[in-house]
Amino acid sequence: MALTADRNTPMMDAELINVPVAASTKIYAGSIVAANASGYATKGAVATTLTFLGRAEEQVDNSSGANGAKTINVRRRAAFKFKNYGSDAVTQAELGKTCYIYDDETVAKTNGTATRSAAGIVVGVDTDGVWVQS
Repeated sequence: MALTADRNTPMMDAELINVPVAASTKIYAGSIVAANASGYATKGAVATTLTFLGRAEEQVDNSSGANGAKTINVRRRAAFKFKNYGSDAVTQAELGKTCYIYDDETVAKTNGTATRSAAGIVVGVDTDGVWVQS
């Protein structure tokens, strides 16, 4: 139903979000964090069902826990420098384009013949890594 008066709309800061962690998962601080198909935080990996969330702000070990038994703080809406996958390296030509998750610290230029999920937008390429905007 459309508003007919002012509304006090709740707000949250979406730069640092707290996400329930997937079962049997250990995520290291500084790593790529993605949501799996069920919406739980997992480490970056070659998979087509992941949604890039950002960078882990802490280490969380849910190795022996069920889905959501632990949560992790994930930083978003910033650019993070991840390793560049040498066999499918991101180059300056990818500036402004999507790069893809290879593992929990590495991004690649392509989707690996439809085997990798999107990471974010390339905003810089250095000799020691790729700046990825989340």
